[in-house]
Amino acid sequence: MNLTTTYMGLKLKHPLVASASPLSRSVDQIKRLEDAGAAAVVMFSLFEEQIKHESNALAHFQEHGTESFAEALSYFPQIDQPFKLSSDQYLETLHQASHACQIPILGSLNGLTTEGWIRYARKMQEAGAAGIELNVYSIAANPTLPGSAVEQRYLDVLKAVKYAVDVPVALKLSPFFSSMAHMARQFDQAGADALVLFNRFYQPDFDLEALEVVPNLQFSTPFEIRLPLMWIALLYGKIKASLAATGGVHSGLEALKYLMAGADVVMTTSALLQHGAGYLGTLLQQVKEWMEAHEYESVSQMKGSMSQRNVADASAFERANYIKVLESFKGEYLTS
Repeated sequence: MNLTTTYMGLKLKHPLVASASPLSRSVDQIKRLEDAGAAAVVMFSLFEEQIKHESNALAHFQEHGTESFAEALSYFPQIDQPFKLSSDQYLETLHQASHACQIPILGSLNGLTTEGWIRYARKMQEAGAAGIELNVYSIAANPTLPGSAVEQRYLDVLKAVKYAVDVPVALKLSPFFSSMAHMARQFDQAGADALVLFNRFYQPDFDLEALEVVPNLQFSTPFEIRLPLMWIALLYGKIKASLAATGGVHSGLEALKYLMAGADVVMTTSALLQHGAGYLGTLLQQVKEWMEAHEYESVSQMKGSMSQRNVADASAFERANYIKVLESFKGEYLTS
């Protein structure tokens, strides 16, 4: 059985990749992911705020306007709260891991300014990153900011980094574009080597007694594969960039669905945080057993087999599916 796949030009032994998480905070942890069977590892994200924090340049950004409402103070981290790992330590970990491991190690960068994206993308390349994942985590909360400006920011970041480095560049996307397919095509034309679908946005919660905004981190569930699954199936064969699926992978079945939709790689984090790095081996074994049972000889044979590549009007297909889902629910309700 041939499990190999190609992701943004990198030949991988199989499609299962460990996505950015605390499990990649040290060389030893990254080695454990490799030993468990990861085909590649995306390191946890380096934040531009982290870089600025080290030079005490973030104080104004954090504190500006927060004095207006006491309840809003908890939206911003205190300036004296250090990040767990400095940018120099991040780059050194990346450097050591890229030399200690036989699999590709990808850097992950979450920037704010064009200068920040460029500078540290270059540093990641110099440290030995086989590729760089740009994690554009941004909520367009300004009501005067048009959607076109948000879209242009993504494109500007991508083009600037692509011009600055030689290693392949992946763009981790938000699902909130008004025309996702059109944006995917623009990113493809701008030189993206891969699109990662989708970034998971974490919404805070309110502590009504303390009048504070509190973080609320929850692991993904298998149900969350539906949105990226749909868009991977719709984009497969329509763009040149590789497609990476992330979110909701807790068993081999979710991985298989992503691959049959058209994903080149399948990334997982929550399952590994819950079950440990060794669970990668379990996921891979489940994929192998299903392929053997259904007589698939390679990943390439089944990749995209359930996509909409041969559908002339993908939007019409999606609408038909929408109607079918509602009608199926109605039928179950009437017969129960």
